Amino acid sequence: MMSRAWILVLAGVFSVLSPLTGSAQSYPTRPVKFVVASTGSPQDLIGRLFAQRIQENWGQPIVVENRAGAGALISIQTVAKAPPDGYTIPVSSTAFAVTPWMYPQHGYDSVKDFVPIGLLATAPNVLVTSASSGIRSLKEVVDRARAGKVQYGSPGFGTTPQLSAEYLFKSLAKVDILHVPYKGIPPVIAAAISGEVDVASTALPPAVPHIKAGRLIGLAVTSGSRNAAIPNVPTIAEAGFTGFEDESWVGVWLPVGTSAAVAARLRDELDRAVASPDLQERLRNIGFEASNLRGDAFGGMVKRELDKWQRVVKETGAKVE
Repeated sequence: MMSRAWILVLAGVFSVLSPLTGSAQSYPTRPVKFVVASTGSPQDLIGRLFAQRIQENWGQPIVVENRAGAGALISIQTVAKAPPDGYTIPVSSTAFAVTPWMYPQHGYDSVKDFVPIGLLATAPNVLVTSASSGIRSLKEVVDRARAGKVQYGSPGFGTTPQLSAEYLFKSLAKVDILHVPYKGIPPVIAAAISGEVDVASTALPPAVPHIKAGRLIGLAVTSGSRNAAIPNVPTIAEAGFTGFEDESWVGVWLPVGTSAAVAARLRDELDRAVASPDLQERLRNIGFEASNLRGDAFGGMVKRELDKWQRVVKETGAKVE
């Protein structure tokens, strides 16, 4: 028979372990919040697709909360100091790697204050023009810029569409082109369709239906290869400007201090969602490709992106005005 002393020892061990085991098995026990930036942004679109799929498995609602403002700064600040309990989850985009260089007093550490969970999906940015503009190639935009004034619109200062365009026009094409910032993706797309600006640089997914409908002309995508959603639109390199590639991406973090068990549960659910052929097809239809990059591998990618965008901001002299 087991001695009374051993029974007491084992009881103590199980009393320590049971809360950890219980938290991993029971999480989540109440609604979870995905915090994203503006409505219509890549992180908003992707966040909603994954929220819908994951909540079906969890049996708990996932509320997508939009915190627009200053690119993605407001949304990231909102979750940087959130309780590390797994119920407030930051879903952000490439803006996560840009914001620290555009807003030096941003109030958080991009590496130390967040636990990298996983990359969800990637998509290029795209340069577009109105179907009525008469412009049909990126070369024509550059030629017009050299001959006179050309305006391009973006979703705002410090967004990756703006920085991609700045690098393309100023560093690669070496032309002067006037930047017109808008407050988010929907208004810059509307400005491009109406001809309010000559060209717009925007995230690809919201532009896809307008390109397919003929309201917008796709001039170039910023990725290294063409995108399956709009295969007739060339890459920047194919359009004659080599030396830079940029893909927008959307990922998930947790506030530092969140338990390893909760982090592991979230990673598992992301893997289950990404494995769904239906979700993969829905992503492709809007120009995204699903990703299963997780944990430290995702964290390493984010660090490389932070270095890249620091260089781009420095070289272009981009700043918030």
